[in-house]
Amino acid sequence: MTKTGDVEGRAGPPLWWARRRDAVWDAALGGASALECAWEGVPFAAEAGLPTVVGVLFGFVVGATLVLRRRWPIAVVLVGIAVSPAAMGFLLAVVGMYTLASSEVPRRITATLASMSLAATFVVMYMRTRGDVEADPTLVVVLSVFVAVALTVPPVLFGLYIGARRRLMESLQERADSLERELSLLADRAEERAEWARTEERTRIAREMHDVVAHRVSLMVVHAAALEAVAVKDPVRAAKNAALVGDMGRQALTELREMLGVLRAPPKPVPAPVLAPAVAAVAFAGGVEDGPSLGELEALVGQSRAAGMAVEMLVHGEGAQYAAEVEQTAFRVVQEALTNCHKHAPGARVVVRLAHRSGEVAMQVENGPCDGKAAEPGLPSGGNGLVGMRERVLGLGGVFVSGPTDAGGFRVSAVLPVVG
Repeated sequence: MTKTGDVEGRAGPPLWWARRRDAVWDAALGGASALECAWEGVPFAAEAGLPTVVGVLFGFVVGATLVLRRRWPIAVVLVGIAVSPAAMGFLLAVVGMYTLASSEVPRRITATLASMSLAATFVVMYMRTRGDVEADPTLVVVLSVFVAVALTVPPVLFGLYIGARRRLMESLQERADSLERELSLLADRAEERAEWARTEERTRIAREMHDVVAHRVSLMVVHAAALEAVAVKDPVRAAKNAALVGDMGRQALTELREMLGVLRAPPKPVPAPVLAPAVAAVAFAGGVEDGPSLGELEALVGQSRAAGMAVEMLVHGEGAQYAAEVEQTAFRVVQEALTNCHKHAPGARVVVRLAHRSGEVAMQVENGPCDGKAAEPGLPSGGNGLVGMRERVLGLGGVFVSGPTDAGGFRVSAVLPVVG
């Protein structure tokens, strides 16, 4: 379809008409007006002393100008006013005034031309009826005024009404189109927010899975390596390491089951428009209050000690009850840092520092250089550990710094603001 509504490949409406129906209608009006004026041109030619053919042709041309009413309404009205002394163009005058009033022509021009048409009709009517000797002068004036008003005022008022109605419909159509565009935009934004939420949830799940599985499995690999080394020489220690491996596996399975249970649980309704990105990410976590806390750091460090790592834990300040997401993030940072120590710094001395400050809690895990005696555990590294820690900390508005130390070790530091 073309923008005019016609089927592509067919001729559209000619010239200035918006629709073919308008062109046909104006052509019919122009033809009727031309025939009327041609008929009225006969007495005009007789009065003016012109050949009848000239009067007929003149009337036909004058009446045919009504075809131009949509393109040049002012010109059509002026033609009707100009030929009013010839007593022709009734249809031309009425339709022309209606078209002028309903168009976008300024109202002052419409009022001026309507006044001119009213005056011209009154003068012509008065001049043609006052010659009757039996007519009362007052009646002539009243009749002239009535005819002038009847031929001018109704078309103008009706045209003003149609024009106002057309503009109202166009305004309503524009508002409907604007509303449709806004609804489409809102739908697109809602889809973007939903996609963002799904991405955040996938990232969170991947981060949790990495933290839980990587730490537990890393300890299991370390204990398994120690079990392999002492299985023949020290059966008692081998049995102890085997028991530790079993405990680590059971703990990993338990945490995985808890995470899967959270994923299967129905989501909690969260008013998305009022959530900041960081808070929304925590809200999507679901069950964050059941996650690990700072109180479990001692047990976490104890597991690393049991795996043969020399770990020292230092706590500064008085501990407090923090928001669940803060405690979980702090625990995961220390957990992942210890996992990296197992992977990349076997035999190194590790110091874990936890500081409770006013309005924030800070943690730091620093390892020294490897002693060169401990065997490499051969644990794979996906490079996601530091990235996940940084995302967690920055998501809560904290500060995260990591990098090598001057002594040849590695340091991970994080500061979390206390919220809630």
